[in-house]
Amino acid sequence: MTSAHDTPTPTAPTEPTEPTVQVPTRMLVEALVRTDHTVDADELYSTAALLGMSDQQVRLCIKRLVVEGRFTQEGRGRKAVLRATGATEQALAPDVEFVTHAYRQDAGLAPWDGTWHLVAFAVPESARAARDALRAALTRLGGAPIQGGLYVSANAWEPYVEAHVRDLRLLDHVSFLTTDDLRQGGNHDPAALARAWWPQAEIADGYRRLDAVSRPRLAQLRTPENLSAAQRLTIAVELAAEFTRAMEPDPLLPPELLPQPWPGTHARELFARCWSLLDASEESDSEGAGVRLFELFGGVARQVTASG
Repeated sequence: MTSAHDTPTPTAPTEPTEPTVQVPTRMLVEALVRTDHTVDADELYSTAALLGMSDQQVRLCIKRLVVEGRFTQEGRGRKAVLRATGATEQALAPDVEFVTHAYRQDAGLAPWDGTWHLVAFAVPESARAARDALRAALTRLGGAPIQGGLYVSANAWEPYVEAHVRDLRLLDHVSFLTTDDLRQGGNHDPAALARAWWPQAEIADGYRRLDAVSRPRLAQLRTPENLSAAQRLTIAVELAAEFTRAMEPDPLLPPELLPQPWPGTHARELFARCWSLLDASEESDSEGAGVRLFELFGGVARQVTASG
């Protein structure tokens, strides 16, 4: 038993620590692709150093990307220029529509009409690889499996699903349907179904992390005179990496199906404000082809900050 003299002294609550942003080397190379499809090696090595990467780490990554046919290399060392191949350019095409849709939802401009969108498929075992690819595509598009061969989304995803289905040559094995009367067992409450079908707690944690990463960088960007061009580019890469990590698993459920306040709304707003400041700095510093990251997020950031 503890006596009065043994009562522990209360300690002040500790401030949450800023998360460490981990940027894979491959992601860094892809993030620094410019609008003319090239990567400047000197810029790549300088940014990598600010992110704690070694020159050897970058060299090995470049070598792998060239061997894989993702980039070609002209020149050597810091004077080299990497050029994205056609396949890489296609893979790096931004999902601008999905990013824009997320911000429209945040602004209350895309209310849910109560319709569930379902995709059902029965693909023979002889086409197992295509079947697995279809499942992966449906998950990437925000679908949730509710039974074997049956996936659901709260968004009108049919054009995107059909494009994947046609590429996989599975159109004859897939059915599309919509309904406003969907229940699982005795559960027909849409928000409860959404909680059961999508990992909302994990998705919310990703946005809380994006929020924690964005806050100190927003403070830095408000005094741009204290940042070099290389430091601003590093911040852009870090923010883009965390934004991608948060957005990739997010099915972009309508606000009507989410707990409120939803962490994604505030995290995306902070990110947009960061990017608005970065975009302004890029416009004043830019000479020649700019980094594609600014092309991707700049327009969205301007729309959000203008409407806010």
